[in-house]
Amino acid sequence: MQELLQAFLLIFVAEMGDKTQILAMAFATKYPVRKVLMGIFLGAFLNHGLAVLLGSTLSTLIPVNTIQIIAGFAFVGFSLWTLKSDGDEEEEKERSVKLGPVFTVAMAFFIGELGDKTQLTAITLATDAVFPPAILCGTVLGMIVTGGIGIFIGKKLGDKIPELAIKLVASAIFMFFGITKLIQTLPGQYVNPLTVSIFAIVISIAVLLLVRPLLRARKQGRESSLIKKSRALHAYYKHIQDSIERICLGPEACGSCQGNRCIVGHTKTLIKSGMEDKLSSDDEAFIPSLESLEKDFDKEKVLAGLIKTLTLLTKNPEGPEYSNIHAIRRRFELLLFQKSLDQMNNWEDYVNWLKVADTHSAERIVEAINQ
Repeated sequence: MQELLQAFLLIFVAEMGDKTQILAMAFATKYPVRKVLMGIFLGAFLNHGLAVLLGSTLSTLIPVNTIQIIAGFAFVGFSLWTLKSDGDEEEEKERSVKLGPVFTVAMAFFIGELGDKTQLTAITLATDAVFPPAILCGTVLGMIVTGGIGIFIGKKLGDKIPELAIKLVASAIFMFFGITKLIQTLPGQYVNPLTVSIFAIVISIAVLLLVRPLLRARKQGRESSLIKKSRALHAYYKHIQDSIERICLGPEACGSCQGNRCIVGHTKTLIKSGMEDKLSSDDEAFIPSLESLEKDFDKEKVLAGLIKTLTLLTKNPEGPEYSNIHAIRRRFELLLFQKSLDQMNNWEDYVNWLKVADTHSAERIVEAINQ
């Protein structure tokens, strides 16, 4: 139980605020949360299973005391790694694998964690574990819990994520385990005032160099990818919900609300689904009635809604977190042009399609997006 809890704690703090949580949030906007968590479980189980197997094998080839010393330095290294700023890294694009949501998520997490600090942590813990399966259980549980929290935090709390505090706490925990292990395993002649002072100075300088970019980013108001995505998606859904309410003609014009049989009513359903972090299951099966397409909707308001949607989509038209927004885009296109574009592959091709559909609207949309 002690090994399981230690493994869980280290993986938990290592993954909090990591890009893995962004991946979990992204998949949760396309697939049911239950299937996303199952995919995380399978991917982490395979990835960390290999790590534990490798760590257990190393323990039979290298003296235990040597392994523990290596593990101590490894944890100190993980502590510094955790403080590394990811502000300059490009976000990885998630590729859709049409082999089912569970398999897609599992493969993404398995490949994404190869060589990552969590896999290396699992290897390190397994090298001197009494019961390696407990390490595997702890690391996989840590991945599932952080993935679940990533889904919740990313969509519900948004800018309330204390990113710097999370990194500092995670780094401190790794540092604690590393220093404790070194004190317990290093030969006495290597633990003296001189070596301890040199070690403390080197670590202090390294921490200062790594923390400075984080403090600078916080001072300048720069946000992590997780917070940016969460803020952008939340703001979009809130704005577009107000827009579609203004477009709706109401029972005064329609007699009675037709719900999902009306294209505006179905768009409301899509927006509600997006705000609840799920994709409407009947999106592809929806066929708008001619009656709803022929209603006298305010084209200016519809055009404004499409521009707002495209403003968000032009930043990342292929991410899975935008699949629901593409469905909303198609509804606005149907309202304006009586036809829609199934796949928005790139902005240039989309503009060409717009010019064929309606040259005047295309010009206004391009001008608005450019501004």
